[in-house]
Amino acid sequence: MVDQQIYDVAIVGYGPVGQSLSILLGQMGYKVAAFDRWPSLYPLPRAVFYDHEIRRVFGAMGIEDEVAAISYPAKLYQWFNADWKMLVEMDWSLESVSGGPGGHLFNQPMLEAVLDRKARSLPGVRVEQGWEATALRQLAGHCELTLRHGALSNGAWQATGDTQTVQARYVVGADGANSFVRQALGIEFEDLGFEEEWLVVDVRPNEGVVLNIPDIAQWCNPARPTTLVPGGPGLRRWEFMRLPGESAQDLQNTDKVWELLSPWVTPADATLVRHAVYQFRSRIARSWRDGRVMLAGDAAHQMPPFMGQGMCSGIRDARNLAWRLEMVLDGVAPQRLLDGYTQERRPQIRAVIDASIAMGRVACVSDPEQAAQRDQAFLSGQVPPLPPFPGLSTGVIADGDLAGQLGVHGLVRSGDRTVRCDELVPQGFQVIALDADPMAYLDERSRSILSGIGGTAFGVSAGEVSPPAANMFFDATGKYRAFFAQHGVAAIVVRPDFYVYGAVRTLAELPQMLDRLAQQLGLDADVGVSGMPADDGLAKAGS
Repeated sequence: MVDQQIYDVAIVGYGPVGQSLSILLGQMGYKVAAFDRWPSLYPLPRAVFYDHEIRRVFGAMGIEDEVAAISYPAKLYQWFNADWKMLVEMDWSLESVSGGPGGHLFNQPMLEAVLDRKARSLPGVRVEQGWEATALRQLAGHCELTLRHGALSNGAWQATGDTQTVQARYVVGADGANSFVRQALGIEFEDLGFEEEWLVVDVRPNEGVVLNIPDIAQWCNPARPTTLVPGGPGLRRWEFMRLPGESAQDLQNTDKVWELLSPWVTPADATLVRHAVYQFRSRIARSWRDGRVMLAGDAAHQMPPFMGQGMCSGIRDARNLAWRLEMVLDGVAPQRLLDGYTQERRPQIRAVIDASIAMGRVACVSDPEQAAQRDQAFLSGQVPPLPPFPGLSTGVIADGDLAGQLGVHGLVRSGDRTVRCDELVPQGFQVIALDADPMAYLDERSRSILSGIGGTAFGVSAGEVSPPAANMFFDATGKYRAFFAQHGVAAIVVRPDFYVYGAVRTLAELPQMLDRLAQQLGLDADVGVSGMPADDGLAKAGS
């Protein structure tokens, strides 16, 4: 069966990354088809952490309240030696640049259910589960994706014999570490050298049971490096490193699992939800794009879990892809804008993987003498603090220290409403000025550029705005004023994915900044927007 309609984007893989991209593109009005090999959402826990940036992305999807109901703020992330002496402590409860605490803990099946409901509620999004991609062809103006249907039989996936072929302008492979899409493109992984097997155990404490354990911890015990972390509401997780001489099969024996858990919890206290041995690896695809096909999530990168950034990194991929695809599909920017996807995302992800590996090498020491040396270095203050989370270092960013960092986001007041700024201002490119209306400083060309890219300009003020103005808001907590003062800037230009494109020290520099942005986006030099038709005459869903 050949589906005669041409979708804007076909997504292979319907985990959190594929779901997120489906939602982001669906909200923009595009026709999206998402496919997954498994007939239903995976029911067992996996990822347990998302950070403040991803919380803001959930807000952009319109699901922040639903996600908040199935998660809770993280507190302290602590690293202990074998004697439970503190080596490192990170406070994730502190106010973040994105607003709210730095991190949140959740249960992945609950999150996927929220994402699934949102995706299916969008009229342009089609979700097909139980379909495995088997062939991918790139043609002049679109791709053809062939899929076969399957169902579970005695726990194993078996083909039913039904097939279909769909056509899409672009295809995104969000289909995991063993990605069919990546293999179809012939893209190889670069192995970054970290590989360990860990037993992951999720338990549900019985009602009334209170466990005397740290909230989130790495027990850097050379006898058995161990992770303790919440598994979402009502669940706890332990992760145990496989030691030399042990087999994965031995570790998965139920008696062995309870033996490892015995210092903290017994069968009388809790129920096993699942236990399985996972291979923690560090790999990154050499390219994330080939023509009309892109990779995202685990299909493009895998990392050790010590920073909790696996799922977060994939959702960042989706956010970065979504705004680029929007500009290309709408004909605002040329297709070469997609070239910057790998250029931007790969260095940032490489930095996150390298940091995760470094943390893993601290946690995974199994030699007592080496562990003692490590402990002495930490306890004596010889180890420098962790570097800040990496931003963007290349791509569609201007010059300057602030370019590529996450933009500030906080509470603002308009009239009698005090809300997070994202609730008042449209998504997309934003020009934000302190104590001024930036529109007053834009010339005709700058206004044309801003209009052409669907951007918004507004100011945040230290004083109450009276009468209320459409593009001036009161900085309700002083967060914007502190951010601008810290960096010595008068205005910032922020991208749709919340990263700062660039900053200016005087408002008179804004036109020049927007002109450079237009050049980097590939907009027409004369009119500020390309005027080209949407890619191959594409029309949004419902048009």
